[in-house]
Amino acid sequence: MQKLKDSELRYRRLFEAAEDGILILDAETGMIEDVNPFLINMLGYSREEFVEKKLWEVGAFKDIEASQNAFEALQISEYIRYEDLPLKTKDGYLIQVEFVSNVYLVEDEKVIQCNIRDITARKHAEDAMQGSEARYRRLFEAAEDGILILDAKTGRIGDVNPYLIKMLGYSREEFVEKKLWEVGAFKDIEASQDAFEALQEHKFIRYEDLPLRAKDGQLIQVEFVSNVYLVGDEKVIQCNIRDITEHKRIIVALQENEKRYYDLVNQSPEGVFIIEISGKILTVNKAMCRELAFNEEELLSMSIWDIIPQDYLGQYRKSLSKILEGKILEGAAEYAVCGKDGKIHYVEVLSAPHYNGKDIIDFQGIARDITARKHSEEQIRRQLEHLTALSGIDRIIAANFDLELSLSEILIHVAVELGIDAADILILNTNSQMLEYGAERGFRTKTIRNRQVYLGEGYAGRAALDRQLIRIPNLRDAPDNQFLTALLEGEDFICYFGVPLIIKGQVKGVLEVFHRDALEPDEEWFDFLNSLAGQAAIAIEIVTLFASLQRSNSELAMAYDATIEGWSRALDLRDKETEGHTQRVTEMAVKLARAFGLNEEELVQVRWGALLHDIGKMGVPDSILHKPSPLTGEEWPAMKMHPTFAYEMLSPIRYLRLALDIPYSHHEKWDGSGYPHGLKGAQIPLVARIFAVVDVWDALTSDRPYRSAWTKEKVRDHILSSSGTHFDPQVVDIFMQIPA
Repeated sequence: MQKLKDSELRYRRLFEAAEDGILILDAETGMIEDVNPFLINMLGYSREEFVEKKLWEVGAFKDIEASQNAFEALQISEYIRYEDLPLKTKDGYLIQVEFVSNVYLVEDEKVIQCNIRDITARKHAEDAMQGSEARYRRLFEAAEDGILILDAKTGRIGDVNPYLIKMLGYSREEFVEKKLWEVGAFKDIEASQDAFEALQEHKFIRYEDLPLRAKDGQLIQVEFVSNVYLVGDEKVIQCNIRDITEHKRIIVALQENEKRYYDLVNQSPEGVFIIEISGKILTVNKAMCRELAFNEEELLSMSIWDIIPQDYLGQYRKSLSKILEGKILEGAAEYAVCGKDGKIHYVEVLSAPHYNGKDIIDFQGIARDITARKHSEEQIRRQLEHLTALSGIDRIIAANFDLELSLSEILIHVAVELGIDAADILILNTNSQMLEYGAERGFRTKTIRNRQVYLGEGYAGRAALDRQLIRIPNLRDAPDNQFLTALLEGEDFICYFGVPLIIKGQVKGVLEVFHRDALEPDEEWFDFLNSLAGQAAIAIEIVTLFASLQRSNSELAMAYDATIEGWSRALDLRDKETEGHTQRVTEMAVKLARAFGLNEEELVQVRWGALLHDIGKMGVPDSILHKPSPLTGEEWPAMKMHPTFAYEMLSPIRYLRLALDIPYSHHEKWDGSGYPHGLKGAQIPLVARIFAVVDVWDALTSDRPYRSAWTKEKVRDHILSSSGTHFDPQVVDIFMQIPA
């Protein structure tokens, strides 16, 4: 009896704690005798709404198949099962349940136990799985890649999609239920039985470029990927097979295009480069390597900043940074870059940023080597500067005859254009055969100004004697020239150049150039040095010639003057009565002409004209010239011929032509009544008008055989009264202001 009680207690505990709903019915009447808490909670009805009611009277079961008829069938068969029964809870929510009923005996009484399990969540999962399977199937059928499903244990093909059937040309029957390596397309490939076993072990295998032969013999390139995964508790293999034949063709075409591009870039005579935004060099072509003498590996390990010379770094950083930031510069830019040999190369660059979407990833460009052009431009610039300098020196030489000024100008250009520290010019004294100081520039002391060197002595003397350039790269290694070393103590010169100054085969001096550092001049430097030496020789020659010419001119002028004075004295000797007249009027005429602003050259001509004013009287007979009484009307025409005689005598002498105005026209009068041509006013040369006043003044203030001298006051009154008739009024005004 106790055992029965214990058994009932255990059952009761299980009944109360069960995670499925449980109903106990009377098998005869269908009346509910008991309901467990889980079912009450599941359907939302109270215990009272279940107990002592027939099953089909409870709201949750009213409209379902578990009706009175079903109950009667259960009584007969003693078992009934619903795998997917919809029940509506009291709050109207529909749940899916699994409903199992059994009839069994409790002592002698038949009871029905209904087990009701909520399978709503499971049904939702199953529905979702069925949807997923449907979607997968649609994808499987519509996929643009070939798909094989294999049994993971046997390798037997369970399914094949239409795309693979079409791709390889085999029928579905030639795939399904065959092992992979038994299908013709896979017989000779690495995806054999051994590869299948490796796949079983690693659960993944991939062939990126696998050749498969279609049924018609065509070779197809495929990408073959196999994965092992679980479907339920079963392992399957899915093989995805993608036709990459067209892709491979495109890749090959791209590779060929890339090779053509690479060959084109490398065959380009211009440098081509790609530089990362950090400045790292990513790509260079052969021309770029050739320009800078680096190999490709060396350049690709460098940054753009590594090949920019330090002197140009600040200048270029701004423009290069703009390019690295994606800004496009207008036109080509010129840059100096440093080659492997350390030399500066010049390139003209066209560049642009390279984008990946909106982001700049690098910039690329073309670099043309313009080193030769830049050197040519620099050479042209220097040559232009040299020509400008030589032209300036020419102007200085031509504009003055100051030798020191000309030589100093030359030395300025020597220092500036040749980039040296100091220079001097020594001039050859042909009498003493010594080179003497002419000009200097750039020396710390003035000792050089005391320099005197005999021909053949020292570097300068040897340069002059041998008529060739002397070059001493390092004066410290030339102790034999002790005099020069002592002379230039404290100057710290390193190198020396001595150039002879030669013109028309004659040595005129030596140009010496000093520099305080080592100097390695090029041919152009030496050419310009020789040009400047030539200019210095020309300057010395011109000044020497000018000095010689001045001496000659002075001597000739003195000879002319002495000759003319001799003629004048000869006239005075012929006409004793007028002796001294010529000298007096000459001095007075020059004085009055100077008051009119005539220059020294014009005054020389006034002097000569005054000295020769009566030279024509040499053609007048002595009887008329020396007559003590006034001339008769018949004698005056002969006397009036003396200006014409003067013209005829002097005009053939070229250097006296400018002096003819006084001898020829000093008897013309302002009112036109004079002789020999009756000129009037300004038609009469100014110097003749000046001399006319002076001549009359001296004649009237001097004794004549036919009259006595007038007083100065009387002569002044006479001259003033004759102003505007005989004399030019302006000349009279000036004359009256000059003390007699």
